[in-house]
Amino acid sequence: MPIVNRIAEFADDMTAWRRHLHQIPELRFDCPKTAAFIADRLRDMGVDEIHEGIATTGIVAIINGQAGGPTVALRADFDALPLQEATGVDYASTHPGAMHACGHDGHTTMLLGAARYLAETRNFKGRVALMFQPAEEDGGGAKVMLDEGILDRFNITQAYALHTDPGAPAGTFATTPGPIMAGVDSFRVMVRGAGGHGAYPHETKDPVVALLAAAQAFQTIKSRSVDPVADLALSITEIHGGTAENIVPEDIWFGGTIRTFSQDVRQVVLDRMAAICTGISAAYDVQADLIHTPSYPPTINHATQTDFAANVASDVVGAANVRTDRTQEMGAEDFAYVLEKVPGSYLFIGQGEGPALHNPGFNFNDDIAPIGASFFARLVERALPTEG
Repeated sequence: MPIVNRIAEFADDMTAWRRHLHQIPELRFDCPKTAAFIADRLRDMGVDEIHEGIATTGIVAIINGQAGGPTVALRADFDALPLQEATGVDYASTHPGAMHACGHDGHTTMLLGAARYLAETRNFKGRVALMFQPAEEDGGGAKVMLDEGILDRFNITQAYALHTDPGAPAGTFATTPGPIMAGVDSFRVMVRGAGGHGAYPHETKDPVVALLAAAQAFQTIKSRSVDPVADLALSITEIHGGTAENIVPEDIWFGGTIRTFSQDVRQVVLDRMAAICTGISAAYDVQADLIHTPSYPPTINHATQTDFAANVASDVVGAANVRTDRTQEMGAEDFAYVLEKVPGSYLFIGQGEGPALHNPGFNFNDDIAPIGASFFARLVERALPTEG
């Protein structure tokens, strides 16, 4: 594949960086070892500015081109997942209960590779803002970095990100204009009744049967309250309560996740859930309270920037290896917050067959790192040309 020759020359360095990061996975915002490693590599490369401590351990590094111009942001997330690794590789996680099971070690490595090339060549006019972000998996680190003012502080006008895609052919790219990943909300329904002896249920107000009825009713929202062609996932993933087989509990709760692309569909779901809880409370003589927690919004790609990014990817791997009709998926991504503020695009890069994301056996494919780095580098050179 026609990756950038200079980036190919330091592919072994990129593999070493990635495998070091793989050994030191850190969670949420608490990523001091990861951030320190990134900052050290950036200093070695001679980038112009390194701004640390954004969103606790996030970093924005600046590389200036040959002359003034707009600022394009390239983002990589670097937090890990609370999983016990089961890859068996000799560079496995040294932090028990944490591992890079979503490829963020690879994302960071691809951006570091692009940074090294761009700092050496500076074949562009304007600035690159390298956004190294914690807490994508849990905590919305992108939003925190935005709330701390990085867009205005660094005059960012466009933003792009890559995510590895296991199962897709290695080195291919896929994206789509418009919604590409879902928005997510979490919910919890607390059901309080009056407990008692299981042998005398008539003396209780049983929250268990009320919970079962509410949970069943929630499952009718998609089939009976939302247009059948609308994209929606509503999954109950937790049920908690009870202490013994002969005790009707005082309270019990269940919770889960909602995934949507449309604000209208989302509102229908929330309204129906609230109405069901009100009805269940009356029907079963209990108190059923809905607790709703909004999380990441839908990730919505901008059409012009997505077309541009796909053309850049075609330059790197050939048009036959780039798809612009990727199916929307119900996973969520906090780069969505960035795309709400500035135009840009989110793309997937195939890494070949192997375990899925968030699987204890997952491991990033080092062979695709130079391809991703080349994509980032070429994107900057084309977005910020030295002529014109």
